[in-house]
Amino acid sequence: MGTHVIKMPDIGEGIAQVELVEWFVKVGDVIAEDQVVADVMTDKATVEIPSPVSGKVLALGGQPGEVMAVGSELIRIEVEGGGNHVDEPQAKPVEAVATPAPAPVAEPPRSEPQVVASQPATASATAPIVPRQASDKPLASPAVRKRALDAGIELRYVHGSGPAGRILHEDLDAFISKPHSTAGQAPSGYARRKGSEQIPVIGLRRKIAQRMQDAKRRVAHFSYVEEIDVTALEALRQQLNQKHGESRGKLTLLPFIVRAMVVALRDFPQINATYDDEAQVITRHGAVHVGIATQGDNGLMVPVLRHAEAGSLWSNAAEIARLANAARNNKANRDELSGSTITLTSLGALGGIASTPVVNTPEVAIVGVNRMVERPVVIDGQIVVRKMMNLSSSFDHRVVDGMDAALFIQAVRGLLEQPACLFVE
Repeated sequence: MGTHVIKMPDIGEGIAQVELVEWFVKVGDVIAEDQVVADVMTDKATVEIPSPVSGKVLALGGQPGEVMAVGSELIRIEVEGGGNHVDEPQAKPVEAVATPAPAPVAEPPRSEPQVVASQPATASATAPIVPRQASDKPLASPAVRKRALDAGIELRYVHGSGPAGRILHEDLDAFISKPHSTAGQAPSGYARRKGSEQIPVIGLRRKIAQRMQDAKRRVAHFSYVEEIDVTALEALRQQLNQKHGESRGKLTLLPFIVRAMVVALRDFPQINATYDDEAQVITRHGAVHVGIATQGDNGLMVPVLRHAEAGSLWSNAAEIARLANAARNNKANRDELSGSTITLTSLGALGGIASTPVVNTPEVAIVGVNRMVERPVVIDGQIVVRKMMNLSSSFDHRVVDGMDAALFIQAVRGLLEQPACLFVE
């Protein structure tokens, strides 16, 4: 038997170190060739590390959250044959097992409540009570129910000695008198809660924190909010979906907003730009690569819709859906998560009235979409109901002047309120 050592690979792009995000194996596991053993994270994406050999895991070279240098020992595997490693007098790698966030610092966890209460004379005084199902309403008088509510006791955990299992005042007294009876209570909305939970900031969450902190520290943010009448746009979207939805796919509002941004940016090239504040260089881009802010289970990611200026409504819609799905499932690669020139963020139905999105550096602008609502508005002296939506956008004031930002958003507004103009060349 020999030892095969897998070292942290060179993932490219000049990266000298990566963060170990998660282990998928532990010491003693027998693994197969090409089996994924760990996830590591660069500044751009999460990368899976497969094993090139089959064998038994001897040691793991780090713990989740640890930053490891390229070329450092990642994992040791016992293999048939000679392996690729000869032991030398050196420090043994840290043996570690992938562990999730520390368990809450609280009272010991409990599975199914075990409550001791008053029992008929024939029953054991320590026999546990099996609680009623949540759907089974316990029988009790209004007075007993109020008393239980005031005491923070859920009656389904109380044994009833009355007819048909009715809970009597005596049953409640017996339940309260037991010193450990509260261990079986379901939490009351008014009950005191104890304990706390510590969650390590690692992996994607650490990258998000670092990028947001860096953006707020370096960018001179200012935000601009404008309301838009999207009644005509929504009517067009529904008509197109009714006519072409089966053959071309359903359209959301996002591809229309992307199209409006593309058209408006022709007159505002300083907004489709990136700023290298160390080199003091602004780069204005011809191509419009739109970052689509996407919320996944692990946090916020920004896959990139490339060359949005060259895509139709349906091709952009399909690509947005594909990218969002890849990001949510942690399948987006480095190229799909880098190179954006402006970002579009939407909270969908949770979009609220207004927001202040954070610029995705080194970009200089981000356009935020709030939810669409029906609201009474005054048009030509008449109160009518219209579909209204706010755009909440932020800009880097070091590069974008307030006047230009306002004019850009007004141009987007004009295109969305008169959607035929989106397609007039």
